[in-house]
Amino acid sequence: MSCGGPRLGGTSPGRTPTKEEQAILDKVKDQFVKQSGTNPSVFKAVLVSTQVVAGTNYFFKVETGANAYSHVKVFVPMPQKNEGPSLTALQLNKTKEDKLFYF
Repeated sequence: MSCGGPRLGGTSPGRTPTKEEQAILDKVKDQFVKQSGTNPSVFKAVLVSTQVVAGTNYFFKVETGANAYSHVKVFVPMPQKNEGPSLTALQLNKTKEDKLFYF
């Protein structure tokens, strides 16, 4: 039986990102550039899944250019931590058709 949202530790089904989720992704673009060694011409979330832990993991499929995609994992701590989102993992050279990877 499903309650519609992610269960603790489980991941939600992939869906179209909200404006708020794109804003979270935008906050880690500088971290992406530094870690990937690339400077994407586009940085647009096209798919997202979430996982509730001691905060929230966001798994994004990100368009980074013409027919170029990356998978990005962002951790957002609980609000009382007063910390911003952090890029915790990434995979480059993905395609639009690649299944979103949960890492």
